[in-house]
Amino acid sequence: MSRCHRKGDTKDIWSPNIKTVFKALASARLCAAVWNNITDCDETYNYWEPLHYLLYGSGFQTWEYSPVFALRSYIFLQLYALPTWIYGLIFHSNQVLVFYFLRWLLGFASTTCETYFYKGVLQQFGPKVGRLTFLFLLFSAGMFQSSSSFLPSTFSMYMTLISMGAWFQGNFVLAILATAISAFLSWPFAGIIGIGIAVDALVLRKKWRMFISWCIISVFIILVPIILVDSYYYGRLVIAPLNIVLYNVFSGHGPDLYGTSPWTFYFLNGFLNFNVIFPLSFVALPVHLIARKLKPIKNQSFPVWLALLPLYVWILIFFTQPHKEERFLYPIYPLFGLAGAITWTCAESCLRALKLPEKIVHSMTLALVVSSSIISVSRIIGQYRGYHAPMDVFLELNRLAWENEEDTKEYNVCVGKEWHRFPSSFFLPNNMKLRFIPSEFRGQLPRPFDPPPNGTWTIPPYMNDLNKEEPTRYTPLKDCHYLVDLETGQTTEREPQYSQMTSEWDIIFQVDFLDNARSPQFLRAFYIPWFSETYCKRIPYVLLKRRPSPNKKKRQR
Repeated sequence: MSRCHRKGDTKDIWSPNIKTVFKALASARLCAAVWNNITDCDETYNYWEPLHYLLYGSGFQTWEYSPVFALRSYIFLQLYALPTWIYGLIFHSNQVLVFYFLRWLLGFASTTCETYFYKGVLQQFGPKVGRLTFLFLLFSAGMFQSSSSFLPSTFSMYMTLISMGAWFQGNFVLAILATAISAFLSWPFAGIIGIGIAVDALVLRKKWRMFISWCIISVFIILVPIILVDSYYYGRLVIAPLNIVLYNVFSGHGPDLYGTSPWTFYFLNGFLNFNVIFPLSFVALPVHLIARKLKPIKNQSFPVWLALLPLYVWILIFFTQPHKEERFLYPIYPLFGLAGAITWTCAESCLRALKLPEKIVHSMTLALVVSSSIISVSRIIGQYRGYHAPMDVFLELNRLAWENEEDTKEYNVCVGKEWHRFPSSFFLPNNMKLRFIPSEFRGQLPRPFDPPPNGTWTIPPYMNDLNKEEPTRYTPLKDCHYLVDLETGQTTEREPQYSQMTSEWDIIFQVDFLDNARSPQFLRAFYIPWFSETYCKRIPYVLLKRRPSPNKKKRQR
């Protein structure tokens, strides 16, 4: 534990040591690795599927991986493919265990980066801000979800933790390298987070030579290898980070092609994932300006506003874009925790200045931490209980395959409207293939990669960057052996209720799924014992198996 220097301020200068923080974060992130849902189909089809292709030779390809567009980087996938390949080689694990091994690896990476970030916060802003930042991140529903997601925005979040942590500890070289890795390797727009580091190095400290030198070095040691690897996989010269910027900024349809959201989207999302910490983080700068004469935060090597600058610049840019997605905020999730901690530390100083009894101040802080943690845990439990059904169904499919290991026949597992909840080919037994059947979704579905070794080079036919429906993706229903469906009770010609076709299909497994349309909005978002069970409605998420035809039964007799 940190030492106490003044008798009257014992509680204020205490903070958990690094080992304690690491152990606590590791426990939380390991839970996330096991119980976190896949909440975004982009994670499945743009990352888990290409990774499965690199490891096992099969997987789905989206238009972003077509050599015509080349928006995604294969070196990013290789970063994850190498340790998972080694794990599978040593332990001969099935694909489901390989999936969860990588999830565990992501959780461990997040734990390490968060611990390093905490160390930097502790050194730059002191134990008050340090311990609150740690607690806010530890129990955050947003960190639970993002920490083990296989997404570039999650990787950028790791780099945010490292770059900001290094900056807070005065290590500009590591801060610049981490920012460059984030921008080049995962997501070009994440370079925005380095704005505070650049201002500090160039304006406040006048370290022009150091900053420019390491920026140039970063290009050679990070961007050049990316270009070489991606050019090999695509079969032509490719600069994937540049392609992403060109498409999203200059194509004319990139930002809003896949739908837009109202201005309230991120505010609602921020509250769901950080609850009361989210509004606290928003007012960090004005609250600090009000309380700065009280000097609530001491021993800084640069102004507090500069540490908050990346957060506010990110909010200004992304909150005003028409295309909004939850994962776009992942890189600044740690900054919500830091900003919330700064706000409350300043608020504590104001309360003390008003001569409020010390016990009341500490009680208010304790109430904030406990209430925020309980709300976050409620959110996490609610998400798992409500939406974990797709992974449960495909795990059941694996169990059935393990019970019939001698069956070498190939089967088609079909999905219609549930295509976007498919957890990835890591959950498919070796003798089963995922197929798409028509649904009310009229956009472009992915297609299987061409076989290796040159499958990434070939230009796939019937692929567009306008999200136009491609009928060639569909398989006739008669070719489906298994079918995964959500019984919403609403049917159309393209989305019938397959379980009612009892002459063709048998339900062999089902699990409850939260019915959003008939459940109260608050109880959809948070789990409250008894109330959630009583007022939330659930519908079956089913695994169907085709019944043998009458003619086949006669032949079997």
